[in-house]
Amino acid sequence: MSIDINEQYDKIYRYCYFKVKSRCLAEDLTQETFLRYFTQTSYVNRGKQLAYLYTIARNLCIDFYRKPEREKMGEEVFSQEDFRGKPKMTEKISTNPIEQVETALHLQMAVEKLPLEMQELILLRYVNELTVKEICKITGMSRSSEYRMEREALKRLKKMLT
Repeated sequence: MSIDINEQYDKIYRYCYFKVKSRCLAEDLTQETFLRYFTQTSYVNRGKQLAYLYTIARNLCIDFYRKPEREKMGEEVFSQEDFRGKPKMTEKISTNPIEQVETALHLQMAVEKLPLEMQELILLRYVNELTVKEICKITGMSRSSEYRMEREALKRLKKMLT
């Protein structure tokens, strides 16, 4: 099974952007993810390519926060930038663009209040539309843990948004 690179590039970019909150840095991390993916040819021809791709991206984002040089980069790296992609969850709520923007902002603020593990889970499951099996492979969770955390995250979001 081969993955569609064009389709996955946007998802990996969104994932990196969610982690680092900088368009420039997310682009760099996404490019580095695909570069590492293609240079490791022994894994490309075996199964689970998508999980491997997300694992690379996740590790690169973690490595970014471990590096002491990021403190020297300045505050512009961490500024909140306008992300052009629309979350799929808000598309069916309203046809009015103003209401869509308001809903997306409220949803984003609510998601940011969740613990990081839950934020990552929501991003992978609902924005990038990954399956539970793929998420478990990426995060190292069991299926039951993923289901419990997803249910708890959705319950918290519902409480915050009502």
